[in-house]
Amino acid sequence: MKIYFPQWQGSGTGKTIENGAKTILDYLDDPKFIHVPLSEISAGKDGTKKHDIHNYDAITEQLTRLKKSIEESQPNTIKTIGGDCGLEIVPVSYLNKKYPNLGVIWFDAHADINKPCDSPSCNFHGMPLRTLLGEGSEHMNPLLFTFIEASQIHYVGVRDIDDTEQTRINDGEIYAPKKTNIADLVNTLQSKKITNLYLHFDFDCLEPKDYNKTYYQVPNGVTISEAEACIKALQENFSIVGSSVLESITTDISELKPITKIINMLIKQ
Repeated sequence: MKIYFPQWQGSGTGKTIENGAKTILDYLDDPKFIHVPLSEISAGKDGTKKHDIHNYDAITEQLTRLKKSIEESQPNTIKTIGGDCGLEIVPVSYLNKKYPNLGVIWFDAHADINKPCDSPSCNFHGMPLRTLLGEGSEHMNPLLFTFIEASQIHYVGVRDIDDTEQTRINDGEIYAPKKTNIADLVNTLQSKKITNLYLHFDFDCLEPKDYNKTYYQVPNGVTISEAEACIKALQENFSIVGSSVLESITTDISELKPITKIINMLIKQ
């Protein structure tokens, strides 16, 4: 199942994320993508905060729509063009139900593992992993198919971590190395008997000198060549049952050139 879901409301005011998702959709030019409509509830500067989550009503309405679409299709695999990272709670929880002990690879500069009450921004795209663990707002739980375990989370490129997030990472012994080591990642997954993977790819995991058309730019990231090599190794050693490309903001297809191989590997293949 291929899904176009350009959710931006989880980022607060970042409508550039919606425009960036459309650029990737236009680049791929694939009619197989299902378009899941976004909510028309006021969001961004006109949005409201509930349960310590900005734009809560808009987010939950459209994520309910996404869940229903997946539930009706019952796909074996899911590839998503987004959108902000908050959308991941639906496809990841679905695939986790379908494939026990799913490995979740989180290519991201940010840990995205805040509780709503601990979040400095109250933006949901910083909360999806905590929500997937069943430790976020209980009001979001009906959107989930299942909860995941901390041992299923594996970060690549994470480097912008809040103190409360670091505590959760440490307490859960979550895989979060300071430097990318592809062989170690593969060995870690194999030691856990993980065979199926979900690859979450927020483009801000990349070094901004390689690609800076992202909602955030965080220095000392993963190089494009490292990211490509990591994806290739994961594809060669595991079954990839889901993947996403998220939070690119360029509206110029030509500016996607540095990352087209990554897009093709994750979404086109």
